[in-house]
Amino acid sequence: MRKLIAIINVISWSGFWAFGYLALTAEQPDSQQTLIALLLAAAGMLAGVWAYLKLSKGQQLPHHPMQNRSEV
Repeated sequence: MRKLIAIINVISWSGFWAFGYLALTAEQPDSQQTLIALLLAAAGMLAGVWAYLKLSKGQQLPHHPMQNRSEV
C-alpha cells in the first residue's frame, strides 16, 4: 500500500508542476484552457500533499533521536 501511495505522490506532484507551468505561461490568461490547467494543478497539489502526509505519518523525525529509558 505504501508503494501505491508513493506512486500517487510522484504522479500528483508531477501533474502539479506540469499543469501549473501551463497555467502560468498561457498566452491568454482568461481562457478556458488556463482555468482547466489551474484546476488540474490544484488537484495535483492537494493529492500530493495528502499522499505526502499519509507517507510521513508515524515516521520519526531525523533531528529527534530515539532515547533509551535507561539513559534518562
